[in-house]
Amino acid sequence: MTSDLSPGLADALADALADGGTVVLDGGMSNQLESAGHDLSDELWSARLLAERPEAVTEAHLAYFLAGADVAITASYQATFEGFAQRGTGHAEAARLLALSVELARTAARRAAGTGIRRPLWVAASVGPYGAMRADGSEYRGRYGLSVAELERFHRPRIEVLAAAAPDVLALETVPDADEAAALLRAVRGLGVPAWLSYTVDGRRTRAGQPLEEAFALAADADEVIAVGVNCCAPRDVGPAAEIAARVTGKPVVVYPNSGEAWDAGARAWTGRTTFTAEQVTGWREAGARLIGGCCRVGPDTITSIGRALERA
Repeated sequence: MTSDLSPGLADALADALADGGTVVLDGGMSNQLESAGHDLSDELWSARLLAERPEAVTEAHLAYFLAGADVAITASYQATFEGFAQRGTGHAEAARLLALSVELARTAARRAAGTGIRRPLWVAASVGPYGAMRADGSEYRGRYGLSVAELERFHRPRIEVLAAAAPDVLALETVPDADEAAALLRAVRGLGVPAWLSYTVDGRRTRAGQPLEEAFALAADADEVIAVGVNCCAPRDVGPAAEIAARVTGKPVVVYPNSGEAWDAGARAWTGRTTFTAEQVTGWREAGARLIGGCCRVGPDTITSIGRALERA
């Protein structure tokens, strides 16, 4: 199949998942940028490079496409109007940078196609949680003290900008709290862009402590949601969560865990050891996972290994 980079690929992605196909996601944006020598130590994290080094973002996406990823997740996880405003960036420029995050991933897809890649390449616009804007680790706790309505008002403006940039799917990702998931699901309603909903979890509960059965059930009847699952969690938590997501919602499951190391928010550093192996992905697929990749500290080499493991399965 020749690569088609039009927004109409969104339907093709949903169809591929409905047919039982498996799609390979990319890995961590931040570690790929850091491995190329970019400093991401400030509160905007990788979103800062949308303004300062957009070509670096394109190159990071391209590295994952060349490694075998079918989906690039944009560098908009930590990009919010409020976060940019704290750095002196006005509303109009922040909106431009949000839309640019989608275009940079599209550019990488075109470049990948130019190297001879003929499989479909998709773009997922990242929508990180409220806690990501705070840059204090609260995205791993939830319970911000905000109502569902307040969280919806926070998320809706940037989701609308990202949707208008015509990604193939919105990645509502690293969601720690079922209340925030409810707000996000309200915010994507009626936009005409499919979405996946992905929690960060600890065992069989969200980071905020809600049972995953209850958390996933929120998306069961949401027509906009084409997949549900987990990301930015320990690899050991993926299999049980995938089984629950598939059973509760009947939808395809998305999984992209961290390497297994732990993030120390105070020290802003990773600790521990890697426990992610490509061999784990076949078990995740058996549990219902259809979009499979990696999150923090998972790089292109691992994405290549995931693709090979799924081909053998």
